[in-house]
Amino acid sequence: MSANTESLQSKKHADGLSSKMKLRMQLFARKYFTSSGVKLLLVRIVMYLLVFGLAFVFIYPFLYMIVNSLMSNADLNSSSVRWLPTELKFENYAIALQLMNGKIFAKNSLIVTVVACIGHIFSCSFIGYGFARFNFPGKNFLFMFVILAFIVPTQTLIIPSYLTYSNLKWLNTFLPLTVPAFFGFGLRGALYIFLFRQFFLTVPKSLEEAARIDGCGFMKTYWKIVFPLARATIVVALVLAVVWHWNDAYEPGIYISSPTKQFLPPRIRLIIEATNALPDQQQEMLRQLGLEDGEDTLNNAVVMAGAAIISAPVLLFFAFAQRQFMQGIERSGITGE
Repeated sequence: MSANTESLQSKKHADGLSSKMKLRMQLFARKYFTSSGVKLLLVRIVMYLLVFGLAFVFIYPFLYMIVNSLMSNADLNSSSVRWLPTELKFENYAIALQLMNGKIFAKNSLIVTVVACIGHIFSCSFIGYGFARFNFPGKNFLFMFVILAFIVPTQTLIIPSYLTYSNLKWLNTFLPLTVPAFFGFGLRGALYIFLFRQFFLTVPKSLEEAARIDGCGFMKTYWKIVFPLARATIVVALVLAVVWHWNDAYEPGIYISSPTKQFLPPRIRLIIEATNALPDQQQEMLRQLGLEDGEDTLNNAVVMAGAAIISAPVLLFFAFAQRQFMQGIERSGITGE
């Protein structure tokens, strides 16, 4: 009896699935096997092909970098090896990390990036809130200078900035790269002020009025009510700030001269110089680093491994924040009062 009951139940379950499949096929046929449905299907196919094509254009350099960073010298010189290495040579990453002295210089980059990003988030959000909510004499004139600071290249202001920091005895320290961020200046600070201003223009004033009725002052209203609402815009500004500060090589090269205070991204040139050196010089470099001085140890795969190490922190950060980043981009559009 139990076997018959189980067979009946399984048959009913199969009939239920088949009826659901039939219903789905009928709905699909009604939707797409008509003149308008065929057009809709063709439009979707074309859109997906365009999206995949554009995605491949952006993803291709990263795939090329990762694949080539794991290749041996034989794979690099083989015309039959394109995307699948015959062996995965993870030693390339260890060689690249030691050539760049990555542990020390990554620490310098991390300190400046974290401190400057924190300064930009708090100062630029506060300034953007002031431009969005308060009317004061010269408001539009000052905001014009904010836009001007975004348009004018950093190179045009580097000489007066250098002289100012020299008078303050800040040269060869991290202060020129971090302190301006706490005053809304620094690297791309004007853009973050603009983003926060555009968001705060969309926040209903009734929320702040209700907070004032409950006894909240200006700072408490901003910190407890307004600032948490800007979470999506904070993520957008934070992602952009992390990318620009981590990859910045121009300002550190101007203000910092000490070899021990250099940053990680510019160190990729050391790997390129090592791969272009003579074989005797390459072996001497490897011996100084305590690495195996085998033939053709330094090659383009090591360069790609160094590029992957430098790109990894930014890529990982964006991977965790991409959802909030896209939401923030949608909400930080240009809106009027």
